[in-house]
Amino acid sequence: MSTIELTTKIRELKELKAMAEEIAAEITSIEDVIKAEMTARDTDEMTVDVYKVRWTKVSSNRFDTTAFKKAMPELAEKFTRVTESRRFSVC
Repeated sequence: MSTIELTTKIRELKELKAMAEEIAAEITSIEDVIKAEMTARDTDEMTVDVYKVRWTKVSSNRFDTTAFKKAMPELAEKFTRVTESRRFSVC
């Protein structure tokens, strides 16, 4: 692939990512409007036309690695493993 072709692809990628960010922001905005309406109606579930909309609380238990490392640094070190991955970025 030539430099010109690569440049074109990178520009296209940047434009598409910008569009995706705009779409994500619009999605968040619409979700916030619906959530505000649900809050005003004091409900966590409602049916609108053929759609069922839920906005429910979800609880989960997470392991606090920061506290564990402070409380038991030797044990944390013993069970820590290094992983590798690759990150793609265009600046």
